[in-house]
Amino acid sequence: MDPEESAGLANGTAGGAVVFAGATVVIALAALSVVNIPFLTVMGLGAAATVVVSVLVAVTLLPAVLGLMGARIATSTVPVLRRSTERAARRTERKGAGWRWATLVSRRRWTVLVVSLLGLGILAVPAADLQLGLGGTQDPDTSAARAQRLVDDGFGPGYSGTLVVLVQGATRTVVATAEEFSSTVRDLPGVRAVSPVVTAASGDAALISVTPSSGRETEATKGVLAEIRHARDAVEEHTDTDIAVTGTTAVNIDVADKLSAALPVYCLLVMSLALLLLVIVFRAIAVPVKAAVGFLLSLGASLGALVAVFQWGWLSGLLGIKDTGPVLSFLPMLLVGILFGLAMDYEVFLVSRMREEHAHGRPPAEAMIRGFAHGSKVVTAAALIMIAVFGSFVFADMQVIKGMGFALGIGVLLDAFVVRMTLVPAVMAILGGSAWWLPRFLQRALPDVDIEGERLARRTTHPASAPGAPPRQTDAARVAVGTGGGDA
Repeated sequence: MDPEESAGLANGTAGGAVVFAGATVVIALAALSVVNIPFLTVMGLGAAATVVVSVLVAVTLLPAVLGLMGARIATSTVPVLRRSTERAARRTERKGAGWRWATLVSRRRWTVLVVSLLGLGILAVPAADLQLGLGGTQDPDTSAARAQRLVDDGFGPGYSGTLVVLVQGATRTVVATAEEFSSTVRDLPGVRAVSPVVTAASGDAALISVTPSSGRETEATKGVLAEIRHARDAVEEHTDTDIAVTGTTAVNIDVADKLSAALPVYCLLVMSLALLLLVIVFRAIAVPVKAAVGFLLSLGASLGALVAVFQWGWLSGLLGIKDTGPVLSFLPMLLVGILFGLAMDYEVFLVSRMREEHAHGRPPAEAMIRGFAHGSKVVTAAALIMIAVFGSFVFADMQVIKGMGFALGIGVLLDAFVVRMTLVPAVMAILGGSAWWLPRFLQRALPDVDIEGERLARRTTHPASAPGAPPRQTDAARVAVGTGGGDA
Protein backbone atom coordinates (compact mmCIF):
# COMPACT_ATOMS: atom_id res chain seq x y z
CA MET A 1 0.00 0.00 0.00
CA ASP A 2 0.99 3.61 -0.19
CA PRO A 3 2.11 5.05 3.20
CA GLU A 4 -1.08 7.03 3.90
CA GLU A 5 -3.34 4.09 3.14
CA SER A 6 -1.13 1.80 5.21
CA ALA A 7 -1.30 4.16 8.22
CA GLY A 8 -5.07 4.49 7.86
CA LEU A 9 -5.72 0.76 7.67
CA ALA A 10 -3.36 0.00 10.57
CA ASN A 11 -5.04 2.65 12.70
CA GLY A 12 -8.46 1.31 11.81
CA THR A 13 -7.53 -2.22 12.88
CA ALA A 14 -4.69 -2.24 15.43
CA GLY A 15 -5.84 1.16 16.67
CA GLY A 16 -8.99 -0.46 18.03
CA ALA A 17 -6.88 -2.93 20.02
CA VAL A 18 -4.84 -0.02 21.38
CA VAL A 19 -7.96 1.83 22.56
CA PHE A 20 -9.51 -1.17 24.28
CA ALA A 21 -6.22 -2.31 25.79
CA GLY A 22 -5.70 1.19 27.15
CA ALA A 23 -9.23 1.16 28.55
CA THR A 24 -8.46 -1.92 30.64
CA VAL A 25 -5.37 -0.22 32.06
CA VAL A 26 -7.35 2.92 32.90
CA ILE A 27 -9.98 0.82 34.66
CA ALA A 28 -7.36 -0.99 36.73
CA LEU A 29 -5.53 2.19 37.77
CA ALA A 30 -8.49 4.50 38.30
CA ALA A 31 -10.17 1.85 40.45
CA LEU A 32 -7.46 2.39 43.08
CA SER A 33 -9.63 5.28 44.24
CA VAL A 34 -12.17 2.80 45.68
CA VAL A 35 -9.68 2.00 48.47
CA ASN A 36 -10.28 5.57 49.73
CA ILE A 37 -6.66 6.15 50.70
CA PRO A 38 -5.60 9.55 49.29
CA PHE A 39 -2.05 8.73 48.16
CA LEU A 40 -3.25 5.62 46.29
CA THR A 41 -6.07 7.62 44.67
CA VAL A 42 -3.61 10.24 43.42
CA MET A 43 -1.21 7.58 42.12
CA GLY A 44 -3.97 5.68 40.34
CA LEU A 45 -5.67 8.69 38.72
CA GLY A 46 -2.34 10.22 37.72
CA ALA A 47 -1.20 7.00 36.05
CA ALA A 48 -4.60 6.53 34.39
CA ALA A 49 -4.40 10.05 32.93
CA THR A 50 -0.99 9.21 31.50
CA VAL A 51 -2.41 6.12 29.81
CA VAL A 52 -5.24 8.17 28.29
CA VAL A 53 -2.72 10.62 26.83
CA SER A 54 -0.59 7.73 25.52
CA VAL A 55 -3.57 6.17 23.75
CA LEU A 56 -4.55 9.51 22.20
CA VAL A 57 -0.99 10.00 20.97
CA ALA A 58 -0.97 6.50 19.47
CA VAL A 59 -4.16 6.96 17.46
CA THR A 60 -3.74 10.63 16.43
CA LEU A 61 -0.17 11.92 16.52
CA LEU A 62 1.43 8.69 15.34
CA PRO A 63 -0.63 8.38 12.11
CA ALA A 64 0.02 12.07 11.45
CA VAL A 65 3.78 11.57 11.80
CA LEU A 66 3.61 8.51 9.54
CA GLY A 67 1.77 10.61 6.97
CA LEU A 68 4.50 13.26 7.12
CA MET A 69 7.28 10.71 6.75
CA GLY A 70 5.62 8.96 3.81
CA ALA A 71 7.68 6.31 2.09
CA ARG A 72 10.74 7.23 4.17
CA ILE A 73 9.32 5.17 7.04
CA ALA A 74 10.35 2.01 5.13
CA THR A 75 13.96 3.09 4.53
CA SER A 76 16.99 3.52 6.73
CA THR A 77 20.52 4.84 6.30
CA VAL A 78 21.80 2.56 9.07
CA PRO A 79 23.07 -0.65 7.43
CA VAL A 80 22.07 -2.95 10.26
CA LEU A 81 18.49 -1.62 10.16
CA ARG A 82 18.12 -1.60 6.38
CA ARG A 83 15.68 -4.16 5.03
CA SER A 84 14.58 -4.33 1.42
CA THR A 85 10.97 -4.91 0.37
CA GLU A 86 12.01 -8.05 -1.44
CA ARG A 87 13.65 -9.51 1.65
CA ALA A 88 10.58 -8.77 3.76
CA ALA A 89 8.34 -10.40 1.17
CA ARG A 90 10.44 -13.57 1.13
CA ARG A 91 10.02 -14.04 4.86
CA THR A 92 7.02 -16.19 5.70
CA GLU A 93 5.09 -16.57 8.92
CA ARG A 94 5.84 -20.28 9.04
CA LYS A 95 9.56 -19.63 9.47
CA GLY A 96 9.12 -17.34 12.45
CA ALA A 97 9.81 -18.34 16.03
CA GLY A 98 6.27 -17.37 17.05
CA TRP A 99 4.74 -19.69 14.44
CA ARG A 100 6.96 -22.60 15.49
CA TRP A 101 6.24 -22.06 19.20
CA ALA A 102 2.48 -21.86 18.68
CA THR A 103 2.59 -25.03 16.58
CA LEU A 104 4.55 -26.85 19.27
CA VAL A 105 2.20 -25.69 22.04
CA SER A 106 -0.80 -26.73 19.96
CA ARG A 107 0.59 -30.24 19.53
CA ARG A 108 1.52 -30.60 23.24
CA ARG A 109 -1.40 -28.59 24.58
CA TRP A 110 -2.26 -30.75 27.61
CA THR A 111 1.37 -31.22 28.65
CA VAL A 112 2.02 -27.49 28.38
CA LEU A 113 -1.14 -26.70 30.34
CA VAL A 114 -0.31 -29.06 33.22
CA VAL A 115 3.36 -28.05 33.46
CA SER A 116 2.54 -24.33 33.39
CA LEU A 117 -0.16 -24.65 36.04
CA LEU A 118 2.12 -26.70 38.31
CA GLY A 119 4.96 -24.22 37.94
CA LEU A 120 2.81 -21.19 38.71
CA GLY A 121 1.14 -23.03 41.58
CA ILE A 122 4.47 -23.90 43.19
CA LEU A 123 5.66 -20.30 42.87
CA ALA A 124 2.45 -19.07 44.50
CA VAL A 125 2.81 -21.23 47.65
CA PRO A 126 4.90 -18.69 49.66
CA ALA A 127 2.20 -16.04 49.12
CA ALA A 128 0.21 -17.70 51.93
CA ASP A 129 2.83 -16.28 54.35
CA LEU A 130 2.55 -12.69 53.06
CA GLN A 131 3.08 -10.10 55.81
CA LEU A 132 2.37 -6.43 55.18
CA GLY A 133 3.79 -3.30 56.77
CA LEU A 134 4.34 0.37 55.95
CA GLY A 135 7.65 0.93 57.67
CA GLY A 136 9.78 -0.97 55.19
CA THR A 137 13.17 -2.53 55.88
CA GLN A 138 16.28 -0.35 55.86
CA ASP A 139 19.71 -1.24 54.59
CA PRO A 140 21.50 -2.44 57.77
CA ASP A 141 24.69 -0.62 56.77
CA THR A 142 23.15 2.87 56.81
CA SER A 143 23.67 5.20 59.76
CA ALA A 144 19.92 5.25 60.43
CA ALA A 145 19.80 1.46 60.66
CA ARG A 146 22.81 1.34 62.98
CA ALA A 147 21.24 3.99 65.23
CA GLN A 148 18.00 2.02 65.27
CA ARG A 149 19.83 -1.10 66.44
CA LEU A 150 21.41 0.88 69.29
CA VAL A 151 17.98 2.18 70.35
CA ASP A 152 16.50 -1.32 70.20
CA ASP A 153 19.36 -2.77 72.26
CA GLY A 154 19.19 -0.05 74.87
CA PHE A 155 15.46 0.59 75.21
CA GLY A 156 13.82 -2.44 73.60
CA PRO A 157 12.43 -2.94 70.08
CA GLY A 158 9.08 -1.43 71.05
CA TYR A 159 10.51 1.98 71.92
CA SER A 160 10.32 3.12 68.29
CA GLY A 161 6.81 1.73 67.96
CA THR A 162 5.12 3.67 70.75
CA LEU A 163 1.33 3.76 70.72
CA VAL A 164 -0.35 7.03 71.74
CA VAL A 165 -3.67 6.90 73.59
CA LEU A 166 -5.82 10.04 73.50
CA VAL A 167 -8.56 10.48 76.13
CA GLN A 168 -11.14 13.23 75.51
CA GLY A 169 -14.11 14.30 77.62
CA ALA A 170 -15.30 16.67 80.31
CA THR A 171 -12.59 18.44 82.27
CA ARG A 172 -13.65 16.89 85.56
CA THR A 173 -13.39 13.31 84.28
CA VAL A 174 -10.50 13.26 81.79
CA VAL A 175 -7.59 12.93 84.22
CA ALA A 176 -9.28 10.29 86.37
CA THR A 177 -10.29 8.30 83.30
CA ALA A 178 -6.78 8.54 81.84
CA GLU A 179 -5.27 7.28 85.11
CA GLU A 180 -7.75 4.40 85.25
CA PHE A 181 -7.13 3.42 81.64
CA SER A 182 -3.37 3.73 82.13
CA SER A 183 -3.53 1.13 84.89
CA THR A 184 -5.64 -1.15 82.70
CA VAL A 185 -3.21 -0.89 79.76
CA ARG A 186 -0.18 -1.50 81.98
CA ASP A 187 -1.51 -4.96 82.85
CA LEU A 188 -2.10 -6.01 79.25
CA PRO A 189 0.19 -8.69 77.79
CA GLY A 190 2.92 -7.38 75.50
CA VAL A 191 3.10 -3.93 77.13
CA ARG A 192 6.60 -2.95 78.29
CA ALA A 193 5.91 0.48 79.80
CA VAL A 194 3.22 3.17 80.13
CA SER A 195 4.19 6.82 80.50
CA PRO A 196 2.61 9.19 83.06
CA VAL A 197 -0.56 10.94 81.93
CA VAL A 198 0.01 14.24 80.14
CA THR A 199 -2.94 16.66 80.34
CA ALA A 200 -3.73 19.29 77.70
CA ALA A 201 -3.75 22.96 78.73
CA SER A 202 -7.51 23.08 78.11
CA GLY A 203 -8.02 20.23 80.57
CA ASP A 204 -10.39 18.28 78.32
CA ALA A 205 -7.82 15.88 76.85
CA ALA A 206 -4.98 13.68 78.06
CA LEU A 207 -2.27 11.57 76.42
CA ILE A 208 -0.78 8.23 77.44
CA SER A 209 2.27 6.76 75.66
CA VAL A 210 2.37 2.95 75.56
CA THR A 211 5.60 1.13 74.71
CA PRO A 212 5.10 -2.45 73.51
CA SER A 213 7.66 -5.19 74.14
CA SER A 214 7.88 -6.07 70.45
CA GLY A 215 8.89 -4.19 67.31
CA ARG A 216 6.54 -1.97 65.37
CA GLU A 217 6.14 -4.34 62.38
CA THR A 218 5.45 -7.51 64.38
CA GLU A 219 2.24 -9.43 64.92
CA ALA A 220 2.72 -9.05 68.68
CA THR A 221 2.49 -5.26 68.43
CA LYS A 222 -0.65 -5.59 66.32
CA GLY A 223 -2.05 -7.72 69.11
CA VAL A 224 -1.23 -5.05 71.71
CA LEU A 225 -3.05 -2.43 69.62
CA ALA A 226 -6.09 -4.68 69.35
CA GLU A 227 -6.09 -5.35 73.13
CA ILE A 228 -5.93 -1.62 73.92
CA ARG A 229 -8.86 -0.88 71.65
CA HIS A 230 -10.81 -3.76 73.11
CA ALA A 231 -10.17 -2.56 76.68
CA ARG A 232 -11.29 1.00 75.97
CA ASP A 233 -14.89 0.03 75.27
CA ALA A 234 -15.74 -0.76 78.86
CA VAL A 235 -14.02 2.42 80.13
CA GLU A 236 -15.83 4.65 77.63
CA GLU A 237 -19.21 3.28 78.67
CA HIS A 238 -19.05 4.27 82.34
CA THR A 239 -16.94 7.45 82.05
CA ASP A 240 -18.60 9.22 79.09
CA THR A 241 -15.25 9.81 77.38
CA ASP A 242 -13.79 9.11 73.95
CA ILE A 243 -10.59 7.07 73.82
CA ALA A 244 -8.59 6.70 70.60
CA VAL A 245 -5.24 5.11 69.81
CA THR A 246 -2.89 6.77 67.33
CA GLY A 247 0.80 7.20 66.59
CA THR A 248 2.88 6.19 63.58
CA THR A 249 2.76 2.50 64.43
CA ALA A 250 -1.03 2.48 64.87
CA VAL A 251 -1.53 4.41 61.63
CA ASN A 252 0.71 2.00 59.72
CA ILE A 253 -1.11 -1.01 61.11
CA ASP A 254 -4.52 0.50 60.32
CA VAL A 255 -3.51 1.39 56.75
CA ALA A 256 -2.11 -2.12 56.19
CA ASP A 257 -5.33 -3.67 57.53
CA LYS A 258 -7.47 -1.39 55.39
CA LEU A 259 -5.46 -2.25 52.28
CA SER A 260 -5.69 -5.97 53.03
CA ALA A 261 -9.46 -5.73 53.44
CA ALA A 262 -9.86 -3.63 50.30
CA LEU A 263 -7.72 -5.85 48.07
CA PRO A 264 -10.41 -8.51 47.38
CA VAL A 265 -13.02 -5.81 46.70
CA TYR A 266 -10.62 -3.99 44.40
CA CYS A 267 -9.78 -7.18 42.52
CA LEU A 268 -13.46 -8.05 42.14
CA LEU A 269 -14.35 -4.58 40.83
CA VAL A 270 -11.46 -4.39 38.38
CA MET A 271 -11.93 -7.91 37.06
CA SER A 272 -15.69 -7.48 36.68
CA LEU A 273 -15.35 -4.30 34.64
CA ALA A 274 -12.51 -5.73 32.57
CA LEU A 275 -14.42 -8.96 31.92
CA LEU A 276 -17.40 -6.95 30.68
CA LEU A 277 -15.13 -4.93 28.41
CA LEU A 278 -13.41 -8.04 27.05
CA VAL A 279 -16.74 -9.79 26.40
CA ILE A 280 -17.72 -6.79 24.27
CA VAL A 281 -14.34 -6.74 22.52
CA PHE A 282 -14.07 -10.46 21.73
CA ARG A 283 -17.79 -11.32 21.68
CA ALA A 284 -17.00 -14.52 23.57
CA ILE A 285 -17.25 -15.86 27.11
CA ALA A 286 -14.33 -18.28 27.39
CA VAL A 287 -11.63 -15.84 26.25
CA PRO A 288 -12.31 -13.16 28.93
CA VAL A 289 -12.65 -15.80 31.68
CA LYS A 290 -9.37 -17.36 30.57
CA ALA A 291 -7.72 -13.94 30.65
CA ALA A 292 -8.88 -13.28 34.22
CA VAL A 293 -7.87 -16.72 35.52
CA GLY A 294 -4.46 -16.33 33.90
CA PHE A 295 -4.00 -13.01 35.68
CA LEU A 296 -4.80 -14.59 39.05
CA LEU A 297 -2.18 -17.25 38.38
CA SER A 298 0.51 -14.72 37.51
CA LEU A 299 -0.46 -12.52 40.49
CA GLY A 300 -0.21 -15.42 42.94
CA ALA A 301 3.15 -16.53 41.51
CA SER A 302 4.49 -12.95 41.66
CA LEU A 303 3.46 -12.50 45.30
CA GLY A 304 4.93 -15.90 46.12
CA ALA A 305 8.28 -14.97 44.58
CA LEU A 306 8.20 -11.64 46.44
CA VAL A 307 7.61 -13.36 49.80
CA ALA A 308 10.30 -15.98 49.14
CA VAL A 309 12.94 -13.36 48.34
CA PHE A 310 12.08 -10.38 50.57
CA GLN A 311 10.56 -12.17 53.60
CA TRP A 312 12.26 -15.57 53.59
CA GLY A 313 15.56 -14.35 52.15
CA TRP A 314 15.86 -16.83 49.28
CA LEU A 315 18.42 -15.61 46.71
CA SER A 316 18.49 -12.29 48.56
CA GLY A 317 22.28 -12.08 48.22
CA LEU A 318 22.04 -11.95 44.43
CA LEU A 319 19.76 -8.90 44.64
CA GLY A 320 21.78 -7.14 47.33
CA ILE A 321 19.09 -7.56 49.99
CA LYS A 322 20.82 -7.39 53.37
CA ASP A 323 17.81 -7.66 55.62
CA THR A 324 14.33 -9.14 55.28
CA GLY A 325 11.01 -7.97 56.61
CA PRO A 326 7.33 -7.35 55.83
CA VAL A 327 6.27 -6.40 52.32
CA LEU A 328 5.24 -2.80 51.74
CA SER A 329 1.54 -2.80 52.50
CA PHE A 330 0.34 -1.02 49.36
CA LEU A 331 2.62 -3.01 47.03
CA PRO A 332 0.08 -5.83 46.41
CA MET A 333 -2.53 -3.20 45.47
CA LEU A 334 -0.13 -1.51 43.03
CA LEU A 335 0.88 -4.90 41.69
CA VAL A 336 -2.75 -5.78 40.97
CA GLY A 337 -3.45 -2.45 39.26
CA ILE A 338 -0.36 -2.32 37.06
CA LEU A 339 -0.04 -6.04 36.33
CA PHE A 340 -3.74 -6.46 35.54
CA GLY A 341 -3.62 -3.58 33.08
CA LEU A 342 -0.55 -4.96 31.34
CA ALA A 343 -1.91 -8.51 31.35
CA MET A 344 -5.11 -7.41 29.63
CA ASP A 345 -3.02 -5.38 27.17
CA TYR A 346 -1.10 -8.49 26.19
CA GLU A 347 -4.30 -10.52 26.04
CA VAL A 348 -5.98 -8.04 23.71
CA PHE A 349 -3.01 -7.72 21.37
CA LEU A 350 -2.48 -11.48 21.24
CA VAL A 351 -6.04 -12.80 21.05
CA SER A 352 -7.51 -10.01 18.91
CA ARG A 353 -5.26 -11.11 16.06
CA MET A 354 -6.40 -14.71 16.57
CA ARG A 355 -10.02 -13.58 16.37
CA GLU A 356 -9.21 -11.54 13.27
CA GLU A 357 -7.80 -14.63 11.56
CA HIS A 358 -10.82 -16.66 12.69
CA ALA A 359 -13.20 -13.95 11.45
CA HIS A 360 -11.54 -14.19 8.05
CA GLY A 361 -12.64 -17.82 7.82
CA ARG A 362 -9.61 -19.77 8.98
CA PRO A 363 -10.09 -22.87 11.18
CA PRO A 364 -9.61 -22.29 14.95
CA ALA A 365 -6.23 -24.08 15.16
CA GLU A 366 -4.77 -22.24 12.18
CA ALA A 367 -6.26 -18.94 13.34
CA MET A 368 -4.60 -19.39 16.74
CA ILE A 369 -1.19 -20.14 15.21
CA ARG A 370 -1.35 -17.30 12.69
CA GLY A 371 -2.64 -14.84 15.27
CA PHE A 372 0.02 -15.84 17.76
CA ALA A 373 2.76 -15.52 15.14
CA HIS A 374 1.77 -11.87 14.57
CA GLY A 375 0.72 -10.83 18.07
CA SER A 376 3.63 -12.47 19.90
CA LYS A 377 6.05 -9.96 18.39
CA VAL A 378 4.20 -7.04 19.96
CA VAL A 379 3.77 -8.80 23.30
CA THR A 380 7.42 -9.85 23.44
CA ALA A 381 8.70 -6.36 22.69
CA ALA A 382 6.27 -4.70 25.13
CA ALA A 383 7.04 -7.18 27.92
CA LEU A 384 10.81 -6.88 27.51
CA ILE A 385 10.55 -3.10 27.74
CA MET A 386 8.51 -3.27 30.96
CA ILE A 387 10.78 -5.94 32.47
CA ALA A 388 13.80 -3.74 31.76
CA VAL A 389 12.12 -0.70 33.31
CA PHE A 390 10.93 -2.48 36.44
CA GLY A 391 14.08 -4.59 36.70
CA SER A 392 16.22 -1.45 36.89
CA PHE A 393 14.51 -0.62 40.21
CA VAL A 394 16.19 -3.67 41.75
CA PHE A 395 19.52 -1.84 41.63
CA ALA A 396 18.22 0.99 43.83
CA ASP A 397 19.64 1.41 47.33
CA MET A 398 16.25 1.57 49.06
CA GLN A 399 14.81 -1.86 49.73
CA VAL A 400 11.25 -0.56 49.25
CA ILE A 401 12.13 0.36 45.65
CA LYS A 402 13.86 -2.99 45.19
CA GLY A 403 10.69 -4.79 46.26
CA MET A 404 8.49 -2.79 43.90
CA GLY A 405 10.82 -3.39 40.95
CA PHE A 406 11.18 -7.10 41.68
CA ALA A 407 7.45 -7.72 42.11
CA LEU A 408 6.47 -5.84 38.96
CA GLY A 409 9.34 -7.24 36.89
CA ILE A 410 8.73 -10.87 37.84
CA GLY A 411 4.99 -10.30 37.43
CA VAL A 412 5.34 -9.08 33.85
CA LEU A 413 7.82 -11.85 33.08
CA LEU A 414 5.48 -14.59 34.31
CA ASP A 415 2.32 -13.11 32.85
CA ALA A 416 3.74 -12.35 29.40
CA PHE A 417 5.86 -15.43 28.77
CA VAL A 418 4.21 -18.13 30.89
CA VAL A 419 0.54 -17.14 30.93
CA ARG A 420 -0.07 -15.17 27.72
CA MET A 421 2.45 -16.84 25.43
CA THR A 422 2.26 -20.39 26.81
CA LEU A 423 -1.03 -20.99 28.62
CA VAL A 424 -3.14 -18.88 26.26
CA PRO A 425 -2.23 -20.75 23.04
CA ALA A 426 -2.54 -24.08 24.87
CA VAL A 427 -6.02 -23.25 26.16
CA MET A 428 -7.07 -21.82 22.80
CA ALA A 429 -5.93 -25.04 21.11
CA ILE A 430 -7.93 -27.09 23.63
CA LEU A 431 -11.08 -24.98 23.28
CA GLY A 432 -10.98 -24.78 19.49
CA GLY A 433 -14.06 -23.13 18.02
CA SER A 434 -15.86 -23.08 21.39
CA ALA A 435 -13.48 -20.32 22.51
CA TRP A 436 -15.58 -17.91 20.43
CA TRP A 437 -18.99 -19.10 21.67
CA LEU A 438 -21.41 -16.42 22.83
CA PRO A 439 -25.05 -16.98 23.88
CA ARG A 440 -27.59 -15.71 21.39
CA PHE A 441 -29.16 -13.23 23.77
CA LEU A 442 -25.74 -11.64 24.33
CA GLN A 443 -25.10 -11.58 20.59
CA ARG A 444 -28.22 -9.44 20.23
CA ALA A 445 -27.60 -7.30 23.31
CA LEU A 446 -23.90 -6.52 22.97
CA PRO A 447 -22.62 -3.91 20.51
CA ASP A 448 -20.35 -5.14 17.75
CA VAL A 449 -17.24 -2.96 18.14
CA ASP A 450 -15.33 -4.77 15.36
CA ILE A 451 -11.97 -4.35 17.11
CA GLU A 452 -10.17 -6.20 14.32
CA GLY A 453 -11.49 -3.81 11.67
CA GLU A 454 -12.99 -6.65 9.65
CA ARG A 455 -15.58 -4.43 7.93
CA LEU A 456 -12.96 -1.79 7.23
CA ALA A 457 -10.63 -4.35 5.66
CA ARG A 458 -13.44 -5.64 3.43
CA ARG A 459 -14.36 -2.13 2.24
CA THR A 460 -10.78 -1.09 1.60
CA THR A 461 -9.48 -1.85 -1.88
CA HIS A 462 -5.93 -1.55 -3.11
CA PRO A 463 -5.92 -1.19 -6.89
CA ALA A 464 -2.68 -1.42 -8.77
CA SER A 465 -1.44 1.99 -9.83
CA ALA A 466 0.10 2.79 -13.13
CA PRO A 467 3.83 3.50 -13.06
CA GLY A 468 4.39 6.99 -11.76
CA ALA A 469 0.72 7.54 -10.88
CA PRO A 470 -0.17 8.26 -7.25
CA PRO A 471 -2.13 5.49 -5.53
CA ARG A 472 -5.86 6.08 -5.02
CA GLN A 473 -6.64 7.44 -1.59
CA THR A 474 -9.46 5.56 0.11
CA ASP A 475 -11.57 6.28 3.16
CA ALA A 476 -9.03 4.73 5.54
CA ALA A 477 -6.27 7.02 4.28
CA ARG A 478 -8.47 10.10 4.54
CA VAL A 479 -9.24 9.25 8.15
CA ALA A 480 -5.56 8.79 8.98
CA VAL A 481 -4.39 12.11 7.55
CA GLY A 482 -7.51 14.11 8.35
CA THR A 483 -8.38 15.05 4.77
CA GLY A 484 -11.90 13.71 4.70
CA GLY A 485 -14.65 12.01 6.60
CA GLY A 486 -15.48 8.63 5.16
CA ASP A 487 -17.25 5.80 6.88
CA ALA A 488 -13.94 4.05 7.67
